[in-house]
Amino acid sequence: MQVTTKGIVLTSIKYGDTSLIVRIFTESDGLKSYLLRGILATKKGKVKKALFQPLTQLELVATHRNKGSLESVKEARLHYHYQDLHTNIVKNAMALFLAEMLANSIHEEEANPELFHFLEAALQWLDIHTETSNFHLYFLILLTKYLGFYPDVNNMDASYFDLLEGEFVATTSLNPILSGENLLFFKSFLGINFDAINTIKMRKNNRQELLQSLVLYYELHLQGFRKPKSLAVLHEVFG
Repeated sequence: MQVTTKGIVLTSIKYGDTSLIVRIFTESDGLKSYLLRGILATKKGKVKKALFQPLTQLELVATHRNKGSLESVKEARLHYHYQDLHTNIVKNAMALFLAEMLANSIHEEEANPELFHFLEAALQWLDIHTETSNFHLYFLILLTKYLGFYPDVNNMDASYFDLLEGEFVATTSLNPILSGENLLFFKSFLGINFDAINTIKMRKNNRQELLQSLVLYYELHLQGFRKPKSLAVLHEVFG
């Protein structure tokens, strides 16, 4: 079946000498994998390799057979032209990290328009703003709402957040927890919007520690989740 849909690129892997396998989260069908035959060998086709950088927002004309095999792309063009997401060093490092987080978190081959529209709007916000050092923290917290394990915000006055149970608790257990300053920062991100994230003033060590805890939160709640390799690069850029 031929479809026209918007999509957000998650990964792009070289296949053989001339082809790419790309995973794209589409508006119409959720996560799809495409084989782009010969894309590295020619500059004349309707599908250009430069379009498949992580988190690029595309409009696709594709063939979806929906049989669990690799699909094909007939045409691809930019749906949204980023200003500096791929050229700004900090934003690009963040984009690579978030693309890997999304690739490790999203597996459903079915439409999820709420998640798609969240990703679309959030990435456009990142692209046009300059103060973005807290973006990835808020993004990962809010993303859990669409993945089904958003923190239980009852009992927020408690002294700890249990990462395994996903709730605020008064006493500790053997489960990993958030506490102290990092708990306060975590609470600060709950219930705000993107325009408020820069009002939260964090030191780089707190930002890194909270990010590590959020990645662990994903590991605890998503079966088969793998810690992103790009996490170390992100720490280095922000360090």
